[in-house]
Parts: sequence; structure tokens; C-alpha cells
Amino acid sequence: MRHQDIRVAVVTGASAGVGRATVRLLARRGIAVALLARGRVGLDAAAGEVRAAGSRALPIEVDMADHDQVVDAGRRVETELGPIDLWINNAFSSVFAPFQQTRPEEFRRAVDVTYLGYVHGTRAALSHMTPRDRGTIVQVSSALAYRGIPLQAAYCGAKHAIVGFTEALRCELLHERSNVKLTMVHLPALNTPQFDWLLSRLPRHAEPVPPIYEPEVAARAIVGAADRPGRRAYWVGAPTVLTILGNRVAPGLLDRYLARTGYRSQQTGGPVDHDRPHNLWQPLDGPGGHDHGARGGFSSRAHSRSPQAWLSRHRVAAVAGVLGTAAGVLAWQRH
Repeated sequence: MRHQDIRVAVVTGASAGVGRATVRLLARRGIAVALLARGRVGLDAAAGEVRAAGSRALPIEVDMADHDQVVDAGRRVETELGPIDLWINNAFSSVFAPFQQTRPEEFRRAVDVTYLGYVHGTRAALSHMTPRDRGTIVQVSSALAYRGIPLQAAYCGAKHAIVGFTEALRCELLHERSNVKLTMVHLPALNTPQFDWLLSRLPRHAEPVPPIYEPEVAARAIVGAADRPGRRAYWVGAPTVLTILGNRVAPGLLDRYLARTGYRSQQTGGPVDHDRPHNLWQPLDGPGGHDHGARGGFSSRAHSRSPQAWLSRHRVAAVAGVLGTAAGVLAWQRH
């Protein structure tokens, strides 16, 4: 689906982080955006940015773990904005802690939001797209969908589940000869507010595993995937490529490497206040909260570009450039 064919898009987890950056990019293209998230303050701020860019916005308070809320949100979008052309599943929650320090109800909540939220969103999208036989669904995922790391068991498990669910559904759509497109985008470590608002039982402040990228890198990849949804998946950033391929070749070696380095690389040198508010059960950008925006606190160390991601989205141009250069070199040598 070319971007000029996308008139109405839905973004879950739209109030902050990757979702917020993606909403901004869609709005600059003139696409009407339905913003789904729990926090009213963040939603209103994001909607204001959409309108400032000249596009229509529909902010809807939704807990993605609640199937009925998600279905109702989809109906509202169709009624108030028009037929949904693009649905981007992005919302998640998690816990930074060793598995045995994560309470059963916390683990379930993280999985309900991060995995079942995608299931609910996909079901809502298909209920409108399938009768029209058109539309695109983008599942925002992670390198951790293929390689689990310590201290993030709930998140890694949910992301692995999303891959299995998406692959199964893709087979069904192919069997039905459906024109609805389904693709995934696997992301690297990103500088988002999650490290300030997720529940953490780590002794020090949580941080993304370097190298770190700004959320705008992810947003460009997500919107690029929506433009070209025929590909099964997009890998964003060299660390994502190395992680996925490395796990295929030497998973046992990675187990031992992460056992040695995975605790230290996910924590800063500063302590964490274990009494600080977190967003597992309630949003921190709800009433009385504040807008967290797209970026977290690691911009001084984050990359704003990913050459690998650009090459992945422009493979034909990149190959043509290489071949053209090679032909030029050969011609020069012959001359």
C-alpha cells in the first residue's frame, strides 16, 4: 500500500515513545490518525501535534488488554474518521526484574498488554479490513522476539508469541487469498520513556542495551513497512540483524555471553527509586500526570540514523547503486 493510499491509520501505544514518533510522521503525510493509549494527557498532546500538522486526530483512551475496549475503538474510528487503511500494533508494558522476582499477576499483565493487545488489535483491524479485502497491519516487534535476554522474561516471551501468532495468521490470509497485508518490524534498543515508567526491581536504573537509537529511526521503518507491506518482516539496525542471525548460528554461546553481560548492560550506574510510580496498572500520563513525548533520557548516546535500516527499506536502489558503481569501475579499468 503506497502512502498516498493510506487515508486513515490507527496507532496503538500512540501517546509516547515509538508510537508518538510514528504518529508525528503519519500526520506530516496528511494521514488522519486514531491514537489509542491509556493516558489522557499524552493522548491530547499527541493529538494536538497531529492537528498542528494539518491532519485529523481521534484520541481514544483504550487499555489494549481489554478486547471489548479495542473493538469499540475500531468502530469509533470507522465512524468518525472513515475506513481504516492501516493499523499499527505498538502498545506494550513490561517489568524489569529477574523472572523469580516478577509476581504472577505482573507477568500476566505484561503479557496481556504486549501480546494479547496485538491479538485484540489485529482482530479489530481484520473485522473492518477483511470485508473490504484491503488494508495493512504492521506488528511492531523487536530483536528480542528471536533472542531472549535476562531481566525481561515477560517482554521477550510476549514478543516471541507475537511472531508465532503473526506467522500463523499470515498463512491463513494467504489460504484465503486475502489482499489484506501483514508485516512485522523488528527494532533495536531505543531511547524511549519506558525506562522511566516501567516497573523495575533492578538495583540500578534501567537503560537500553547499547547501541541505542532514537524512536524516530523506528518510526521511519514502521511507516516504510506500511508503504511496502509485501515483505514478511523488516529488521531495523545492525544490532537487530546481528542478534537474530547470531541466535540462529550460536544460541548457546549467546546464552553464556548474556549471562555474563546482560545484567550490567541493562543498568546505569545510578540507583533507582523502587517507590517511584510505574505504568503497569495505571498510565503515568493520565489525569494529574504529564506528557512524556517520544524520547527518553538517553539522547546524548542515541543514534538518529541507521544506515542498515535505510538500506533495508531501499534494497533495490542500493543494489542498483552497487551494480552501477561496479560497472563504472570495470569500464574505467578497461579504458
